[in-house]
Amino acid sequence: MSRRKAAIHREVLEDAVYGNKVVSKLMNAIMEDGKKEVAEKIVYGALERLKKIHKDELRALLDAIDAVKPSVEVKGRRVGGATYQVPVEVSGLRQQTLALRWIVAAAKKRGERSMTERLFGELRDILNGNSASLKKKIDTHKMAEANKAFAHFRW
Repeated sequence: MSRRKAAIHREVLEDAVYGNKVVSKLMNAIMEDGKKEVAEKIVYGALERLKKIHKDELRALLDAIDAVKPSVEVKGRRVGGATYQVPVEVSGLRQQTLALRWIVAAAKKRGERSMTERLFGELRDILNGNSASLKKKIDTHKMAEANKAFAHFRW
């Protein structure tokens, strides 16, 4: 991360099927070694399976991502030789990035056979209220709440 000026954010193109940038970002988060077509098959396959449970699979995906978005996180601040975990509010773009990152990481750790099934299972569990990525969000919020005393180190 540059200390001189803010990073330049590139605009992400909408995906082909849903015309949604969030779906495209999910594909990019899943993609490994530049294999975009494989990532597309995974995401579209998971959304097809999600369609069987929910009428509007895109709405369900966006609801799942919104459920995982953190509002606060902790950042390490070094003050006088000691490092404090200072709670800071999370910007909208970072909220979405963290949510997608946590969903993909939790899906990769699951036990199903294919990544499509894993992603579908993770999205289903988020919508049902018991998933590893939701637990990650809750733990992040608890950590920020526990370190509220150090909020005055924020600058």
